[in-house]
Amino acid sequence: MKYSSIITGAGAYIPGEIQKNDDFKDHVFYESSGVPVVAGTCVVIDKFKLITGISERRYAPAHINASDMAAAAGWQALTNSGIDPETLDQIVVAHNFGNVTYGTLQSQNVPTLASNVKHILGIHRPECIAYDVLVGCPGWLHAVIQSHAWFTAGMAAKVLLIGTETLSRVLDASDRDSMIFADGAGAIVMEYQPEAPGQPGILGCCAQTHSIEEVDYINMGSSYKQNGSDALFIKMKGRKVYEYALKHVPLAMKACLDKSGIHIREVKKILIHQANEKMDEEIVNRLYGLYDATPPQDVMPMSIQWLGNSSVATIPTLYHLIRSNKVAGHTIADGDIILFASVGAGMNINAVCYRA
Repeated sequence: MKYSSIITGAGAYIPGEIQKNDDFKDHVFYESSGVPVVAGTCVVIDKFKLITGISERRYAPAHINASDMAAAAGWQALTNSGIDPETLDQIVVAHNFGNVTYGTLQSQNVPTLASNVKHILGIHRPECIAYDVLVGCPGWLHAVIQSHAWFTAGMAAKVLLIGTETLSRVLDASDRDSMIFADGAGAIVMEYQPEAPGQPGILGCCAQTHSIEEVDYINMGSSYKQNGSDALFIKMKGRKVYEYALKHVPLAMKACLDKSGIHIREVKKILIHQANEKMDEEIVNRLYGLYDATPPQDVMPMSIQWLGNSSVATIPTLYHLIRSNKVAGHTIADGDIILFASVGAGMNINAVCYRA
């Protein structure tokens, strides 16, 4: 009997604290050389909005950490799926910085976030193993691919997959790129079930790592303000990341579709990691260009405008929102082909083709 890897539930934790672009108007931004940006802050903000599409983002409240958000999103996904949490075989949490206590820069990865989540959810079964995944922004989608492999190896049948991050706590406020990042958590329950005609499931996957010239395109570095502190903050070589993504991501997405036996005209929705609206639009344009086709206007739902870039939480949160009919003009119907894709630090790329 053949089996399929099926998403049976989804959830998200979207922080209530809204940080609008205007909230940055009193910031002084610096160049990487340590000198203040010549253009006025309002000009910087306007240009930022034009390029990224971001108007606001969400920050976690001081008393909430990454594992708290993960557990909240995970519980919602479990409730949505209807399964008994004690039947889980794995809890997998994708992140980059662990729990970062508000007002500090200290990453706490012991115990793992997944172990913390299992504790918070009160799941007793020892055979439910809990572990973390660190693959940059593509971490959550990597966890999906990894769990699919566990399924096909016969080593698991029910998993809770979560992406969570409090990026607001590792930002260099003097860096204009700090306006990109946000906090949040998204989760799904995925199960391995007997396959039936037209049944949902993963159709194919693709993953790549480029780490020769590209390894430091996203890295940890000193504050641009050069205040003498040894503290490190998340940094991006924006132009390098942009050029890398446009060159490699469309090809990886096509490779995933080819492995799945799916033509681009069959794809109903593309759920892509969102860090830059213009970049995502161009990635999708280039993907369709590989087929000598033009993307439909409604193929790529976006949440970056009001949620910013919450790293590993972006895609599962967006999937949950669409499934909950909370993204205007976008729905996912049974049988729809969805192409998930992500790119981020490493540099890592991955894609998953899924029939809803």
